[in-house]
Amino acid sequence: MRRVARTLARVGRSAALCCAASLSVVSAARAGVELETRSPSPGEPGAPGLALLARKLLIASERGEQVVDHGVLTLRDGRIESIGPREGAAIPAGYVVVDLGEHWLMPGMIDLHSHIGGSGGDINDMVFQTNEGLRVGPTVVPRNDNLLRCLAAGVTTVLYIPGSGTNIGGQGMLIKTGLDTFEELVLRERGSLKIAQGDNPTRWGYGMGRAMMNYHIRSTVRRGLAYAEQHERDAQARPYDPQFDVFRSLAAHETQISTHTQMYQLVLNTITMLKGEFGLDVYIDHGEWRGFLAAELAQRVGVAAICGPREVDWPGGRNGDPDGRVLSCAGEYQRRGLERIGFNTDAPVVPAEELPLQAAASARHGFDTAAMQAVRGLTIIPALVAGVDHSVGSLEPGKHADIVVLSGDPVDPRSAIERVLIQGREVYTRQSGGRPW
Repeated sequence: MRRVARTLARVGRSAALCCAASLSVVSAARAGVELETRSPSPGEPGAPGLALLARKLLIASERGEQVVDHGVLTLRDGRIESIGPREGAAIPAGYVVVDLGEHWLMPGMIDLHSHIGGSGGDINDMVFQTNEGLRVGPTVVPRNDNLLRCLAAGVTTVLYIPGSGTNIGGQGMLIKTGLDTFEELVLRERGSLKIAQGDNPTRWGYGMGRAMMNYHIRSTVRRGLAYAEQHERDAQARPYDPQFDVFRSLAAHETQISTHTQMYQLVLNTITMLKGEFGLDVYIDHGEWRGFLAAELAQRVGVAAICGPREVDWPGGRNGDPDGRVLSCAGEYQRRGLERIGFNTDAPVVPAEELPLQAAASARHGFDTAAMQAVRGLTIIPALVAGVDHSVGSLEPGKHADIVVLSGDPVDPRSAIERVLIQGREVYTRQSGGRPW
């Protein structure tokens, strides 16, 4: 087993979720103490179960009950076992019980547009305009400083993707932010195929413009889907091809296309070409500059909007003059009937730890949160859009115990993240780790 830098966090019941042997991973990384072994804490695989009592539990399920007041959540072997009202709850014998007082619980937050999984910024290979065979996997650096900053904001999963220097940048990876090794942190290796429309790839080479951009995307997707069909029919006649193999996952709806697309004309192209023409699962990244004008069509064909890093459209420029108003991009998609709306940071464009602030800014400028839409846009909506809702995104039995303990409403910037668990393991505590910013 690879040695990892940690320190033993000897804290009491109020500062650790389980026992004096619990480890604070963030503090350990800073201290640089090297330990041979680590005893699992209650809630983790190989340890007793854990019961958390809290003032409010935000379930954030796809449908059904969303909030439990004065509730209890039990977890064991890294997964959630049960959730419900504290009154009358039967906690199994031998479980460690932790009363969190007035604190709230929510699912770990998910950022579907991030570039911080490695040691640098964007991964861009710009020799060719389409690079569907490239993968970010070899560049992943577990527990790098930027991922650790995510923990202090309650972000437990990110989609680490290539940059937007070319039309097809390559394959992203869904990873957990606070686990120690590459093998542990991978949630799904083929997190998405990154496609970019708009200004960035039009600058490539000789300055090809948007017509050539659409040609590149369309022709590559056609070739990729042809490979997938031929391979499925006869794997011997069309053997494994690393350039196009991701299209097998796309054709089987096992992964999605995450699309850097903004302004109405490009968002419309994303929907009509990738979803309408090819029938692929695709969602809108960015989506600003009046991209929301395509919201009704997006809702009709099942395309979600994961808004960011710009959360507002300002008057003037590409946005026209909306009577001098500052418009919430997410709010305008919502007002026009789109149901699946989430938020991203495009980190480090917006610092990774500001994901909940992205939702707060949207709410401030018109995104309706009366039915917990902002919290859902940070949790279950991105999980559904990325096809990982069976594992993460809500506090439901059977799912990974990715849990955030916080002082109040997660969309209120005044709320503090107190603790974070990933798969039952405590990976951050504000008392022992402190905010890294």
